[in-house]
Amino acid sequence: MRKSWVVFALFALLVSCEQVPQKAPLIPLEDFFRNPEKTAFQLSPNGEYFSYLAPWETRLNLFVQKVGADSAVRITSETARDIAGYLWKGNNRLLYLKDTGGDENYQLYGVNTDGSDLKGLTVFEKVRTQFIDDLRDVENEVIVGLNQRDATVFDPYRLNVVTGEMTMLAQNPGNITGWMTDHEGKLRLAFATDGVNQTILYRETEEMPFAPVLTTSFKETVSPALFTFDNKMVYALSNLGRDKSALVLFDVANGKEQEVIYETQEADIEGVDYSRKEKKLLSVTWTTDKNKHHFFDAEAEAVMTYLKEQLPGYEVVLAGLTREEDKLIVRTYNDRSRGAYYFFDRNTKELTHLTDLTPWLKEEDLAEMKPISYTSRDSLTIHGYLTLPKGVKAEKLPVVINPHGGPWARDTWGFNPEVQFLANNGYAVLQMNFRGSTGYGRAFWEASFKQWGLTMQDDITDGVNWLIEQGIADPERIAIYGGSYGGYATLAGLTKTPDLYAAGVDYVGVSNMFTFMKTIPPYWKPLLDMFTEMVGDPVKDSLMLAEVSPALHADKIVAPLFVAQGANDPRVNKAESDQMVEALKARGVDVEYMVKDNEGHGFHNEENRFDFYRAMITFLDKHLKAEAVAGAEAAK
Repeated sequence: MRKSWVVFALFALLVSCEQVPQKAPLIPLEDFFRNPEKTAFQLSPNGEYFSYLAPWETRLNLFVQKVGADSAVRITSETARDIAGYLWKGNNRLLYLKDTGGDENYQLYGVNTDGSDLKGLTVFEKVRTQFIDDLRDVENEVIVGLNQRDATVFDPYRLNVVTGEMTMLAQNPGNITGWMTDHEGKLRLAFATDGVNQTILYRETEEMPFAPVLTTSFKETVSPALFTFDNKMVYALSNLGRDKSALVLFDVANGKEQEVIYETQEADIEGVDYSRKEKKLLSVTWTTDKNKHHFFDAEAEAVMTYLKEQLPGYEVVLAGLTREEDKLIVRTYNDRSRGAYYFFDRNTKELTHLTDLTPWLKEEDLAEMKPISYTSRDSLTIHGYLTLPKGVKAEKLPVVINPHGGPWARDTWGFNPEVQFLANNGYAVLQMNFRGSTGYGRAFWEASFKQWGLTMQDDITDGVNWLIEQGIADPERIAIYGGSYGGYATLAGLTKTPDLYAAGVDYVGVSNMFTFMKTIPPYWKPLLDMFTEMVGDPVKDSLMLAEVSPALHADKIVAPLFVAQGANDPRVNKAESDQMVEALKARGVDVEYMVKDNEGHGFHNEENRFDFYRAMITFLDKHLKAEAVAGAEAAK
C-alpha cells in the first residue's frame, strides 16, 4: 500500500514538472534585429524567375533566381541603405527605391535581371518619388508622382524605365493629394483638398478636364480602390453615412453610391483583392483581434483553404503572382515566427518551401501574444495585446507599456521583434489600440480629435492600471516605450502621470506641439488644416497645445529617460528630441541621448538597430529589474 502511494506521488510530481512551462533561453539581441535571411519575394510576370531582398555587406540588396535553379544572382550593390522597395517591370527589368540617410526622398532606379544597365531614373536632390501605376500591361513605362516642380505637391509623369524619358501627364494645381488610373493605365481620377474638405475629381477620357463629382468632410471618406472592369465605375471603401467603412460600388460620373458590396459591424473593411486576369473581385479583409476575410469567389477561397490546411498554425498571405495567376508566392507568419516564403503552383498544387525569414529563432523559445481588452474610464472598449515572458508566472512582473505610432494606425497580432526581445529579457509587454486607432470605425477615430495627451493618454494609463489590478504588473517596475506618436505618448505619460512609470524610452517622438507642426515635411502642408482640426490649432488652441506639449512640462518628469533620434528625420525633426533632452539636463534628471547621423524616422541600418536596442535593454534593466528597484528603495 505504502509502495503504491509513493509511486503515485512520484508520478504526480513528474507530471506537474512536465506541466510547468520552461523559461526560454536568453537569445542574443542580434538574432531579433538582424536582417532576414531572405525577404520580399516576388515573381516575374511570366513565372520563370523569382526575386528577393537579402543582406549583402549588411544591407538588403536585390537578388534574382530562375525557378528551379539552386543559386541566385545579386543584381544590386547598395552599401549605404537597404533597398526600400521594388517591383518587376516586364520579365527582364526591375525597379527599386532607396533614400539617403533616412530623408525619405526616395529615388527610383532600374536594373536588368542580370544586373546590367543599372540606371538612376528619378535621381533628383530633395525630391520624393511615389508610384501611381506600374502599368503592368504597358512595355517599359510606369506612372510616377514627383514633387520636383513644387515640394508640397506631386505631379504625375509617364516614365520610360529604359531611357529615363519623362512626360508630365498633368500639372498639380496645388490642391491634388493623389491620382488614380483605370485598368488601361489612363489617368482618370484625382483627389483634392482645401485643407479640410476632400473632393473627388473625375474625367471620362484623358483628353477631358477633371471635374469635381463629390466633396465631403475629411471625417467622411469615399476612397476608390479600383475601377470596375469596364472602367465605368469604381469600387470604393466608404464610411459615408455609416460608422464602419464598407466596400461599395460608386458611380464616379454622378458621385453616387450605387450598391453596398460588403460590410461588417466588426470593423472597417480595409482591403480588397481582385483578379486582373479573370476581371472579378476575390475577397475583402478586415481586422479584429486577427485578420479576417470574406470571399466572393469560390475558387479563390478554395486555394486559401488548401494552403491553410498545408500550413497549419500560421496565418497565410498571398504575396505575389504571375500574369496568368497560376503561380503564387505565399507568406506565412504567427505571433512566435516571422514565417516563411513558399512557391505554389495552382495547377499541380505543389507547394515548395523557399526560405524561413529568421531560421535562427525557434518558435518554442518565444512568447505568445494574446489579444486582450479593457474598459476606459469613460466606458470605451480598448483592445490590445499582452505578451508575457515564457515560463514565468504572470505575477508582479516588470512591464513595458508600448503605445503604437501614427497615432492613426493600430497594433496587430503577429510577430513583433521588439515585443519578443523584451519578453525574452523578462518583461511583460502591453500594446493597446487607444482611441483614434484605425479599423474600429469612425466614432472611435473621431474620439481622438484634439485629444493628444488627454483622453488618448488616459486610455494608455487605464491599460496600465488594468495590468496592476490583474496582479500582472509590479507597480514599482513599469516603463513606457514607443516610437513616433508612441514616443510622444511616452513623454506625455512621464509628465501627466509621473508616479506611474519607473522609466521611459522615447524613440523619434514629438515633444512640443508648436515646433512639431512648424517642421512637418513640405508634402504634408496641403493637409495642415485637417491636421490642426485633428490635433489642435496653434493659435486658437494654444492653451490646450501648451498643456499637452511634454517639453513645456519637463519639470514634472522624475523618471529616468532614454531618447533616440535620427538626425535626418523628415517627420519628427531632431529639434523635438534636442529640446526635451536639454530641458531635463538643465534640471539634473537622468537622461540618455542617442543620435544617429545617417538615420531618419527610425533606425533602419542594422548596426544602428543593434546599438539602439542594446542601449535600451541596458537602460531598462538598470531601472526595472528587481535588484535595481530594491537598491533605489534602500537609497531612499
